[in-house]
Amino acid sequence: MVLKNTAVGLHSAVPPDWYHRSIYIDKNIFQKFVHERRFKKIGYFIEPTRGRILDIGCADGVFTKIILDRSGAKEIIAVDVLESSIRWAKKHWRKEKRIQFRVVDAHKLPYRNFSFDAVFALEVLEHVFEPVKVLGEIKRLLKKGGYAIFLVPSESLVFKIVWFFWTKGKGKIWKGTHLHAYSGDFLNKLVRKVGFEVEEDKKIICGTLHLIKVRKVDR
Repeated sequence: MVLKNTAVGLHSAVPPDWYHRSIYIDKNIFQKFVHERRFKKIGYFIEPTRGRILDIGCADGVFTKIILDRSGAKEIIAVDVLESSIRWAKKHWRKEKRIQFRVVDAHKLPYRNFSFDAVFALEVLEHVFEPVKVLGEIKRLLKKGGYAIFLVPSESLVFKIVWFFWTKGKGKIWKGTHLHAYSGDFLNKLVRKVGFEVEEDKKIICGTLHLIKVRKVDR
């Protein structure tokens, strides 16, 4: 039995291939537009690296593959709490040996200090119970000089309207999964509180999403 007050329980209705099916099979015009736009914007801030990247909340791996292609990383560890999504991703991306998919809780990442060159948490922090704890884990894992990219809903009026109607239709599986609201400069304050240096702070896609790129400048 899966408890609803757990991360797995909150997202238990999400199909394991949600993004792949929506974009490439169902060809949902709305989702295709939003995700293509967001990765075009995120792509400007992805740095080439021959090192290791951690992708938190990887879901079915569709966006993990984009990060890999844009960065040229030697390896990406892609993690998610949903075992069904990880199982699907392992099978679908089995020929891509540079991606390792694993079931992991972002609140306690089982990796050594300073083991990643970059970390991505794209539309993830609104879904976790303790975002400061997750941010602290990310900082612990980053090498000095490493960077992280975070993306959260901006809670703008436009976002709230879109989200209201989206969760009445196909997107109803996401209703109740946002545990935190990142309005104004709340995300900026959180990452600075943890000790990151903010390099980029942007509102994208008609101001509906808040993108922040940070750098780890100390140990």
